[in-house]
Amino acid sequence: MKKILILLGPPGAGKGTVGAHLARQWGIPLISSGDLLRESVRNSTELGQQARQFMVRGQLVPDRLVLGLIGQRLARTDAAGGFILDGFPRTAAQAEALSQLLDEENFRVIYLKASDDFLVERLSNRRVCELCGAIFHLINIPPRQPGVCDSCGGRLIQRDDDQPEVIRNRLAVYHEQTTPLLNYYRQAGRLTEVSGERPLQETLETIQQQCPW
Repeated sequence: MKKILILLGPPGAGKGTVGAHLARQWGIPLISSGDLLRESVRNSTELGQQARQFMVRGQLVPDRLVLGLIGQRLARTDAAGGFILDGFPRTAAQAEALSQLLDEENFRVIYLKASDDFLVERLSNRRVCELCGAIFHLINIPPRQPGVCDSCGGRLIQRDDDQPEVIRNRLAVYHEQTTPLLNYYRQAGRLTEVSGERPLQETLETIQQQCPW
């Protein structure tokens, strides 16, 4: 049986961290739609060149292009045994198109759920090195010296989108856009909600219990 997992969740819920751990454990790739877009544009692939025309104008890349990129990625040999999707789908229409792409594959959908207050606290404590891009967290992964990157000695800064008021706006938009998607998977009987507020190991164990492989 293929291991196919779709990870959903608001910004800061831990999709990337959880997905990376599960991908290593299961020996399957973690596929991010955002990374695919950037890679295809950087490599000037046919789909990448088409996507770039929208990206440079600040427009959303059409679903058909994103699905085309995902289809190409899933055809690679390392995804033969399964894969984890992070960042896609974002809408019910994308979910329906993805289901058609996956055909009759038996996949699981996990929604990492967390309260807005929890997410604001988590994200607003994130700091990034302005030189090398290393990521720290004032509570979970603090630097050895306050305000200084452990790796290169660069200054740690708080990104504009990690300001509390900006985070709350992002979350409000996310909830509004994602409710139809969650309802789509809930009605299809594929959605399982897992707390993203618990320790990582507990979250991983809960997800593994929900998967048949």
